[in-house]
Amino acid sequence: MTMKSLVKLASTVLAVGLLSTMLVAQTATRYDNQIQTKVTQKLASKSQFRDVKASVEDGIVTLTGTVDLYQGKLDVAKLARKTANAQGVRNLVTVAGPNVPDAQLEQKLARKLRYVRVGYDNTFDYFALGVKNGVVTVEGQDRTGLGRDEALADIANMPGVKDVIDNMSVEPVSQFDDGLRLRAMRAIYSDSVLSKYAMDPARPIRIIVSNGHVTLYGSVDNTMDKQVAGIRANQLFGAFSVDNKLQVEGKSGPQGM
Repeated sequence: MTMKSLVKLASTVLAVGLLSTMLVAQTATRYDNQIQTKVTQKLASKSQFRDVKASVEDGIVTLTGTVDLYQGKLDVAKLARKTANAQGVRNLVTVAGPNVPDAQLEQKLARKLRYVRVGYDNTFDYFALGVKNGVVTVEGQDRTGLGRDEALADIANMPGVKDVIDNMSVEPVSQFDDGLRLRAMRAIYSDSVLSKYAMDPARPIRIIVSNGHVTLYGSVDNTMDKQVAGIRANQLFGAFSVDNKLQVEGKSGPQGM
């Protein structure tokens, strides 16, 4: 092949490459416009998103503006994510609802979370939280994941919450652990000293079991009750270890429920 032919071939390849790039860019722009139009229409149909704006570049939807509740920030991201051809969402929306003092917000959330899964399996769940500048950090352990979801929903819908850091875990599925939970519950609540803690559904002694290791959480009236609960837990057949983290009422400790 002559030099002239090589130059001509190279020019042709370059032209094809440039044309392909232009077509891809045009297609991307067309999709971006379609996505932005659809997201904007969805936002306009929801009064809680009246102060949220959307822009789109390369299929990525960027959300800005404000909502009243943290749940609104989660919901608007879900709305954008479900839009056809959207490749991802950058959620820059801020929560502009009421500013609640951290201590007051923590107390409200603590009362709310005490009733998560009451009547079901709340004895086997434990949540602890802290609040700083409206940002809620919640940690703990949940047996099924249902309690975790309910707790997060309660937090997200509480006025004053600006953001949430979720450090909760779901305990591993295990028939051995389930049997140990039931034996622990019977041993603790059948004791005449401790049976009173079964009376208030929002204030049980929390029994957390993970791979045969038992941890007790919650609060009790006095040091003797804590000691008795520890003794009963340590008598459990099959327990590899027992960690008694019960708090005595009136003494400082994490805000747990």
